[in-house]
Amino acid sequence: MSLRVTQYNEPILREPGEEIEVFDDTLAELCDDMVDAMYDSEGIGLAAQQIGKALQLCVIDVPQSRDSDFQFTLDGKSPPAELIMPMALINPKIEVLPSLETVYEEGCLSFPGINGNVRRPDKIRVSFKDHQGDSHVMECNGLLGRCVQHEVDHLNGVLFIDRMDEESLKGVESRIKKLKKQTQKFLKKNG
Repeated sequence: MSLRVTQYNEPILREPGEEIEVFDDTLAELCDDMVDAMYDSEGIGLAAQQIGKALQLCVIDVPQSRDSDFQFTLDGKSPPAELIMPMALINPKIEVLPSLETVYEEGCLSFPGINGNVRRPDKIRVSFKDHQGDSHVMECNGLLGRCVQHEVDHLNGVLFIDRMDEESLKGVESRIKKLKKQTQKFLKKNG
């Protein structure tokens, strides 16, 4: 099923997600559909709010390369990233680990063409369930850690523009206003 990615100013993007309690074929199918939508949009992460559902669910696929250097452990092991990606994080809880904060230019599928610098802790631990309901703990840094933080923010109704540095935000303000108007027109027409 083809899923539409919600755009900035759609109210769902500000809704905290409900915890998922039922782990069944419907959930597995939703995870697969979200991965397809993420790939179709050429993203590395997608939260349920971005497909119109207020749930504690996101999917990620951060390729490991020279440009996206990161380290991680999953349940205390270090498998190759391509063996665990794409992955669904259900009911994720983040704990910041001692590390420096880093600044990185982030984008978001709900803000096409809009990027800005965001400061985040470099290293985190995330506890979550997979689509089968099995519990996992992942420690990660770099782009993977940043992607997880960005997507978990979505699950709590927080957008990357809320964390963007002031200079970046000023630089994209007019594009954000334009997107807001486009979304209002879309909602009026299709609401």
